[in-house]
Amino acid sequence: MSLFAMGFLLVTLQPSTGQFPRACANRQSLLRKECCPLWGGDGSPCGELSSRGSCQNILLSLAPLGPQFPFSGVDDREDWPSIFYNRTCKCEGNFMGFNCGECKFGFSGPNCTERRLRTRRNIFQLTTSEKDKFLAYLNLAKNTPSQDYVIATGTYTQMNNGSNPMFRNINVYDLFVWMHYYASRDTLLGGSVVWRDIDFAHEAPGFLPWHRVFLLMWEREIQKLTGDENFTIPYWDWRDAEDCVVCTDEYMGGRHPTNPNLLSPASFFSSWQVICTRSEEYNSQQALCNATSEGPILRNPGNNDKSRTPRLPSSAEVEFCLSLTQYESGSMDKMANYSFRNTLEGFADPQTAISNISQSGLHNALHIYMNGSMSQVQGSANDPIFVLHHAFVDSIFERWLRRHRPMLEVYPAANAPIGHNRENYMVPFIPLYRNGEFFKPSRELGYDYEYLQEPALDSFQEFLTPYLEQARQIWAWLVGAAVIGGIITTVLTGLILACRKKRRGTSSEIQPLLIESEDYNNISYQSNF
Repeated sequence: MSLFAMGFLLVTLQPSTGQFPRACANRQSLLRKECCPLWGGDGSPCGELSSRGSCQNILLSLAPLGPQFPFSGVDDREDWPSIFYNRTCKCEGNFMGFNCGECKFGFSGPNCTERRLRTRRNIFQLTTSEKDKFLAYLNLAKNTPSQDYVIATGTYTQMNNGSNPMFRNINVYDLFVWMHYYASRDTLLGGSVVWRDIDFAHEAPGFLPWHRVFLLMWEREIQKLTGDENFTIPYWDWRDAEDCVVCTDEYMGGRHPTNPNLLSPASFFSSWQVICTRSEEYNSQQALCNATSEGPILRNPGNNDKSRTPRLPSSAEVEFCLSLTQYESGSMDKMANYSFRNTLEGFADPQTAISNISQSGLHNALHIYMNGSMSQVQGSANDPIFVLHHAFVDSIFERWLRRHRPMLEVYPAANAPIGHNRENYMVPFIPLYRNGEFFKPSRELGYDYEYLQEPALDSFQEFLTPYLEQARQIWAWLVGAAVIGGIITTVLTGLILACRKKRRGTSSEIQPLLIESEDYNNISYQSNF
C-alpha cells in the first residue's frame, strides 16, 4: 500500500479543488479582493487569451432570506465569497475551475467539447481489485498534500481584514473534511458567544445540491490525483440493512477486538487521524479548525440511542419519501412538513413527512447509527463511510428528480435560510456554484447510478408514477362516474330491447334462431373494452 502511494506521490501531484486557491491566499489578492489566477495554458488570468474566461465582478443575489439568521455582517460566509473576493473568474462555454483550466462536470477533451457519462456502482458489485483500488485511492488522498488549495485558519477579522493572511496546507482528503466543517460551523459572535442556528450545507433547500457538488468535486480530485479518469464513487445501498455491512476489514474497517469505539488494526483506516471534531473548543476560543490531528476515527455502529434511531432506514420509508411531490415547504428548514428534502435529510418522519426533530430518519439515521465520528455534523466526513452514504442519498435525490421532473422554479428563489436561495453561491466553494445549477438530473452533470440504469421496467414505472398519482387522487370520482354510467347504460339498453320486441310483435315460436347451433360453440366470451 505504501509503495503504491509513494509511486503516485512522485508522479501525480495534481491540482485539488476546495476553498481558497493557493494563488489567491496572499495579502495582495485579499486587499484587492480579487481571485483571478493565471491559467498555465496561456499564462493569462482565467485563460482569457484562449477565450476560456475573464476576471469579472461577482453578481450576488439580492433575494430576501428567511428569519433564521437575524444578523448581518458578522460571518465571513455571508454573501459568499464577497468578504474575501468580489472579483473571480467567470468561465465561458464548457470551461470551469478557479482559473477556467478545467472542464465542466460531464465534459472532457482539450476543448471541453466531449460529453462523458460515468456510472457510480454499488460497492458490493465491485470486483476485489476494483474495491481494493478504491480503498487505495482513499488512502492516497489522505496522504497527498493539496497542491492548489489551502484552508483558512482564521476569520477575515483575525486576518486584519486581509493584511495578515492566515492559511495552511492540507491533504486532499482532509481538505474536503474541512470544507464540510466550514460550511456547517457556528457563527462566532465574540467573547464566548456563538450563534448555532446556521448551516450553509444542511437543514434547508441547499442540502441536496450542496452535497451533490461536494461529491462531484471529491470524485474529480481522485480522478486527477490518480490519473484514473474512469473513477467513480461507489455507493452503499443501506435500505433494510440489519447492521453496518460495510464495517468489515475487507471494506471500510471492522470493529476493534478490545475497544468497540475504534476500528480494527487490520484496517489502514485505523491509523487515520480526524480533524475538525472539537466544535465546542473552537467556539470557546472563537477560532476556526486549523486541521490539527485530533485522534483516531471513532465508530461503534448500532450502539446508538435507540429511542432516537431504532434501526437503519427501510425501503418502504424511501418509497414514501419519493412519493412526496413538494421539494420544499413552509419555513424551508428542519421544521418543514411534507417536504421531500426535509424528509430525506431526516428531520421529518419518513412515514408521515411531519417534522419531528426528536427522531432521526433516512439520511440522519445513518449518521446517528454509526455512533462516532459520523454522528457529529461538522466532523462527519472524517469517516470514509461518509462518501458511500452520501452517494446513495444523492441517488435517492436523483430518483425524485426523474420521477417528478420539476422545473428549476421549484427550487426556492427567496426566503430560504441564509445561503440556501436558488441564486446563492455555495459556501465555501471556489470556483463558484449556485444552488440552482445542481437542481438537475445527474446525466446532465456527467454521471449516473448503476441501479437506476438496469431494469427498463423501473424507468418506465417511474415515468408513469406522476400520472398514476394523479389518477389515484381522482379515483373515487372515476369509480362513481363508472357506476352511474353503468346504471344509465343498463336502463337505456333495457328500454331499447323492449321497444324492439314490441315493434316486431311476433311470437317467439315463429322467430328464427339468432344463432345456428354449429356457430354457438365458437363464441368466446371476450369484450372489446
